[in-house]
Amino acid sequence: MLWGSMKRILFLIGFLVVSSVHAAKPNIVFILADDMGYGDVQALNSKSKIPTPHLNRLAKEGMTFTDAHSPSAVCTPTRYGTLTGRYCWRSRMKRGVLGGYSAPLIEKNRSTVGTLLQSAGYHTAAIGKWHLGMNMTRRAGGKTFKDRWDGDGNVDFTKPIADGPITRGFHE
Repeated sequence: MLWGSMKRILFLIGFLVVSSVHAAKPNIVFILADDMGYGDVQALNSKSKIPTPHLNRLAKEGMTFTDAHSPSAVCTPTRYGTLTGRYCWRSRMKRGVLGGYSAPLIEKNRSTVGTLLQSAGYHTAAIGKWHLGMNMTRRAGGKTFKDRWDGDGNVDFTKPIADGPITRGFHE
């Protein structure tokens, strides 16, 4: 069942990319929100107590998909599965979520939705919570952290963060 859902998502993305070759390319905005219920957005539930005018407008002027299934109950594997089209257990992480100082979970040459869209001429950006790992430079020695939540207080925030969204298929 999960594999069928993943296939449908990849087919849909592929269809959007292929169909956009012959027409003006539509803008694609994909929103992945943790812990959001189906009824939380007014566009999907007119009785929602939370005003969501901007999301309502996006839904009205675009496409809304209401039969999607998350590949996992937590954030990291869901993001991995959604961006790569692969089961999350095919990564090095078999359960749980990555720590804040973890190395990248998506392999360097792995295709992602970002690389697929770039090959179709789109400019891509990943904005917000990444939670798929990146390499952070330490002040002393220039080494990177391994899978850790807390780090050691020695992050050099003046250095660029390596191996994040930009090296995994996104321009920004």
